[in-house]
Amino acid sequence: MISKQLKWVYLVVLSLVWGSSFILIKKGLIGLTAFQLGSLRIIFAAIFLLLIGFKSLAKIPRHQWKYIVLTSMFGTFVPAYLFAIAQTQIDSSVSSILNSLTPLNTLILGTLAFGLQFRRNQIFGVLIGLIGSALLILNGAIHHPEQNYYYAILVLIASICYATNVNLIKKYLSDLTPVSITTGNFLVLLFPATIILFFSDFFEVVQLATVQQSVLFIMILGVVGTGIANILFFKLIQMSLPVFATSVTYLIPVVAFFWGLLDHEMLTPVQFIGAFIILIGVYLSAKK
Repeated sequence: MISKQLKWVYLVVLSLVWGSSFILIKKGLIGLTAFQLGSLRIIFAAIFLLLIGFKSLAKIPRHQWKYIVLTSMFGTFVPAYLFAIAQTQIDSSVSSILNSLTPLNTLILGTLAFGLQFRRNQIFGVLIGLIGSALLILNGAIHHPEQNYYYAILVLIASICYATNVNLIKKYLSDLTPVSITTGNFLVLLFPATIILFFSDFFEVVQLATVQQSVLFIMILGVVGTGIANILFFKLIQMSLPVFATSVTYLIPVVAFFWGLLDHEMLTPVQFIGAFIILIGVYLSAKK
């Protein structure tokens, strides 16, 4: 019973943290390029995780490091840059909406590639959540025709990466602690992220006030929105089913939209309806 209640606590906390990540990316892009932002996000998270979880690396068996590498690429490295690039052209709220496609991709990949079984009500929950997401997307497109929605494809690719990551962790890394998985992931990513940052001209502009302010936003994003959040997410994956764990992406747009309101992004009545439908989808995806 405690585990059932705890997974909902993790779900709500993650939705608040990750829902706030999109506005932090938006603020970070004021002074940083997409590649600088993605690299700094990974570097800050890696430094934090190595400080608190370095000893946990010894608990990772040698044969599982290949899965650590795979999950680091699909779960963090590729999406970190894709989201940053996408948000140079589309609103933070729109990016968060498209991210809600992750549970559907998790369901499809889990069934086709990983042999995982899902109940009928979970499928209904995913589809209902997608209907809510569609309302948000279409209504947002009507009110923001100036946005380049081709960049939304990058978010869709990122959601497929997340879905692959969840299934890999559930099938191959469930016996490891969340801290071990997360710290291992970012140890792998620290070197390539540092190389990309070095060649991005970051050190030529770091003295600018706008750049330093953006770096502060990304430091928060890296430590809280990436490092701590990934530990909580991997714990959620281990204590629940993959579709439930990824249903956090249904709640993220709700949080992101309220941040968007504060940053002058409009929320329409239809989008409120879409958010409510999303919540129904989350409930059905978790119900037994």
